[in-house]
Order: sequence, then structure tokens, then C-alpha cells
Amino acid sequence: MPTGIHLRCRATHERIAGIVTGQSPREAAVGHFEYGDGYRPCVGIIVCNIERQVLWARRARHDGWQFPQGGIEPTETVEQAAYRELYEEVGLSPSKVRLVGRTHEWLHYDLPRHYTSGGKISFLGQKQIWFLMELTGSDKDVCLDTVAHPEFDAWCWVDYWVPVDRIVTFKRDIYRRVLSELEPLLPVDSQSVIPN
Repeated sequence: MPTGIHLRCRATHERIAGIVTGQSPREAAVGHFEYGDGYRPCVGIIVCNIERQVLWARRARHDGWQFPQGGIEPTETVEQAAYRELYEEVGLSPSKVRLVGRTHEWLHYDLPRHYTSGGKISFLGQKQIWFLMELTGSDKDVCLDTVAHPEFDAWCWVDYWVPVDRIVTFKRDIYRRVLSELEPLLPVDSQSVIPN
């Protein structure tokens, strides 16, 4: 693709997905670390490869698969949290990925009642900012044991829309919304079709 066309497409994509690159430390809005609204602030990360497949990982000690995600520390911006979680969960450092875009606003989901009853969890669900990152390194750079208690024990590449059908039911709507919002940032020649 000629450079001029690429830059025009990228500028259009940046408008679609909101804030795409660069954040000030103040980007983590005042008060969003409190659970006053009942939702734990988190980030989610979708890593795509050159074929625009996405990295899909199996949770350790569970049978469920999901995208990397995790909580935001009080001293972090959402972007810093995304890079930390990406490294902790799948071993990818910032030098191995390119930030393509992010969701424009917080997306919320509720945990099922059986997760929140009994006092083990003190929030209703999660509010998340999602990032789309392109792998610039190789598959060999993915490492699931960078921390003492890994989040994942297996991973693979899947087609862009496959996670919507495979994620646990209570996350299905947020996955559909995230993938819909970030899909325009994929290359123009991507031929994905939104499932019904």
C-alpha cells in the first residue's frame, strides 16, 4: 500500500478508536481506582499477527480461554497497565509489539452472582479499556512463565471473531463490542465478518 494511503487510513482509524497513542499519567482519571461504582478498573489486550489473527490463551488451572487482561495499579496509566499485563501474562515486552489503538471509553461487564456472593470478591464486575497491539516480534517471543504463578498455560492464533463464540457467556457481549470497535484498525484487506 502506498505510504500516503496508509497514513490517511491510519488517521481515520485513530478517529474511530479514540485516543490511540501517547497518554499522560493523568489519563488514569481521578477516582477510577476506587470501586465506588462497583467495577474494578482493568485493561484488556488483543494481540494480532501479520495475518490479523489474534492471540488466544488458556487460563492456567481452568478450561477457559481468553485475551490477556488484568487490573490497573493506582500509580499506572491505562497504557502502562496494558504493557505490564502483556508482559506478565504472555511475555511480550513493548519492543515486541506495536500499539495500534484502544477503545474510546470504559466498557463494563458484571460478574455472575455466584462469583460475587460469599464476600470473596468486593466488586460487581469490571470496567475495562481494551488495546489492540500488533506483534512485531515472532511467535517465539511469547512466553507464558515470566511470573511465579502464570495466568495462562497454552496459547494459539485464532481468526479475529472466534473469541466471541468461545469466551465464557458473561463476557460475550463485551468481547463483541471490543472487537467491533477495534476491527476498523485492522488492515483494509482484512476479510472478517461479524457473527450474528
